[in-house]
Amino acid sequence: MVNYKKVKELFLHLEKNNSSEFFKNVADDVEWKVMGQHPLGGAYNSKEAFLENTFRRLNKILKDGVILKIKDIFIDESKNVAIVEMESLSMTKNDKPFDNIYCWVVHFTGEKITKVHAYVDSALVKQIIAENE
Repeated sequence: MVNYKKVKELFLHLEKNNSSEFFKNVADDVEWKVMGQHPLGGAYNSKEAFLENTFRRLNKILKDGVILKIKDIFIDESKNVAIVEMESLSMTKNDKPFDNIYCWVVHFTGEKITKVHAYVDSALVKQIIAENE
């Protein structure tokens, strides 16, 4: 069962720049959709595909990688869903803050994340990739 404490503990790994611990709780066959018309947008049908096309790509253009701070968490225990709002704490390689805001709608099966719809600032993602890749 999803609860606030467990979700917060899980997402704190992203804030502490320890994404590998976070992704241990993501199913290998996760359905992850990144919304928007930008280079990271699309549907990914595995953890590996998501990581390769988003986090690893961003890690190449962000000084300390992807670091996300929790802003708010909403839980629907009856559906095993968490909605997590986050902000980026990352800096780009060209010394600009990556002031992105994220909202992830996260579905759990047991302790594993099995489905995510991720919303980001599409224009900002497009800009930082164009300037830093």
